[in-house]
Amino acid sequence: MSTTPPSPPAAVTVVGAGTMGHGLALQFARHGATVVLVDHRRSNLDDARDGVDDTLDFLGSAGLLDADTDPDAVRDRIGYTLDLPTAAGDAPLVVETVAEDLDVKESVFEELAAHAPDEAVLATNTSGIQITDVAAAVPDAADRVVGCHWWNPPYLLPTVEVVRGAETSDDTVDRTAAFVEAVGRDPIVVERDVPGFVWNRIQFAVLRECVHLVTEGVASLPDVERAVRDGYALRTAAIGPFETADLAGLDLFRTIASNLYPHLSDADEPGPLFDDRIDAGRGGVDDGAGFHEYDDPPADVIRRRNRRVAAIRRAVED
Repeated sequence: MSTTPPSPPAAVTVVGAGTMGHGLALQFARHGATVVLVDHRRSNLDDARDGVDDTLDFLGSAGLLDADTDPDAVRDRIGYTLDLPTAAGDAPLVVETVAEDLDVKESVFEELAAHAPDEAVLATNTSGIQITDVAAAVPDAADRVVGCHWWNPPYLLPTVEVVRGAETSDDTVDRTAAFVEAVGRDPIVVERDVPGFVWNRIQFAVLRECVHLVTEGVASLPDVERAVRDGYALRTAAIGPFETADLAGLDLFRTIASNLYPHLSDADEPGPLFDDRIDAGRGGVDDGAGFHEYDDPPADVIRRRNRRVAAIRRAVED
């Protein structure tokens, strides 16, 4: 018996017009939703409009737009405003993607609870703040507050974490997962509201061990980078860790784990590999240097990253 695929929300409000905000707006608009993108600065909205244009051009050149997608129609489905109360007034789904600051998010959710429809899903794209803490700002609407953590860039990466807070209702989780699925994304339901959810706990566990290997002189930073990018991650793009263990044999992996776990990093601070670079003004691509040197503008570095991700995604899907 066939099942009816979920329908995208008719209207979506995205709060926060940064990198994630314009990417989320674009993904929903690609699938027919009318989107209002809200920010507190007009300049951020102008930058977001340019970001939508650039991303549509990139997706078209990368062959990642459906043949029947009209880029102009996608653009027309996205509105831009400074008026959060009005923007939230009719949307069945609101996604907040402002700064990773609990006080800022609480202020936004207080406005959303006051102005969004009573049945609206109130979602946060936080990557690490616990959903229960965000929902505490709106106790009367806590059952409608849910994590909806998209991975960057949201128009390329296919999975989205749907995170249940302590008060989040089953209906809210189900509706959010259906909205995500309806716009071409694969929902991962996170049943326990733990710090970092799933993606960031795995990402930072890997990063901690990489930092440990470099700091202890086991291997150079470029070689550790290549070991992950060109080895571990390349295979992991095709099969996950549990499937890898199945293929090698659980007995073997249990033996290796028993021998190796006691030697892995258990550091609870990022350490001098971060501190020394930050103190030297090497904060990342915006500074022209971080762990690596960057001669190109940040936008060019991001485009190069996106081209690589798009190529890997096409290869995996084939």
